[in-house]
Amino acid sequence: MNTTFRRKLLERKLLCGTMLTTGSVEVAEIFSHLGYDWLFIDTEHSPLDSMTVRSLIQASGTTPCLVRLADHSEVSIKNALDSGASGIIAPQVNNADAAIEIVSFCKYPPAGKRGVGLSRASKYGLEFSDYVSNANDNVSIVLQVEHIEAVGNVHEILAVEGVDAIFVGPYDLSASMGKPGLLGDPEVIEAIRTVADACLEAEVPLGYFGMDVNDVAARAEQGFSLLCSGLDLDFLTQGGRKNLEQLRSTKVKL
Repeated sequence: MNTTFRRKLLERKLLCGTMLTTGSVEVAEIFSHLGYDWLFIDTEHSPLDSMTVRSLIQASGTTPCLVRLADHSEVSIKNALDSGASGIIAPQVNNADAAIEIVSFCKYPPAGKRGVGLSRASKYGLEFSDYVSNANDNVSIVLQVEHIEAVGNVHEILAVEGVDAIFVGPYDLSASMGKPGLLGDPEVIEAIRTVADACLEAEVPLGYFGMDVNDVAARAEQGFSLLCSGLDLDFLTQGGRKNLEQLRSTKVKL
C-alpha cells in the first residue's frame, strides 16, 4: 500500500491513471514504468479474481492501485485491501446507507469493522502492528456516483464520514437516464455538473473515467483531480488496428 496516495488525493493533487482489465502482470509493470500516478484495477467488468488482483498489485511496484469492486460485500473489500491495494472504488453507490456500510468494511475497529488477519498488506505479518495501526489513515475510500438515483442523494452520500472521494461513472450514469453513451446530452451534462458542484462545495475530491483523453483532461478545469483515461484492452485494440492498417497500405513490389 502506498502511504502517500490518500494524502495527495485529499489535497486534490492531479492524479493521472489508467485501467487494468486483464491479468497481464507485464501490462501492469509497463504502466508502472511509464509513470502513471495510479492504476485502476477493475473487477466489476472483468473476470479478475483476488489472486490475479494481488499479482497485478505486486507487478505495479510502488505505483498505487485502487481496486474497483465487483460488489459491496465485506469479502470483496477485505480481499482488495489485504492484497495491498491503496484503496477501493465501490461501484453503484446510490445512497448514504450503502456508503456507511462500505466505509465500515474498510476501517479497522473502532472506526469500522474490517476483519484483522495476516496478509500481503502487512508484509505477511512482518509489519502487522504498523499496518493495522495506520491503515485507517492510509486506505482511500472512493465511491462511484453512476446512477441518477445517486445524483439525487449526492449530498447525503457526501455527508458520510470516511468518504474520501466521489468518482463519476459517466457511461452508467447516462444509461440510468435512458441515454446510454450520450455524454453530450444536456441532461447528462447537468447531472454530472450537479455531482461536481456538490463535491466542490463539500470539498470532497472528484474522480472521472473516460475513453476520450481530451474529455478526461478537460475535467481538471471543472475541479476533477482523480483522472482515469483508457484501458489496457483498448490500447491493444487501437495499436493493433493502426499497425494492421499501415501494413495493409503497403504494396508489394513485383
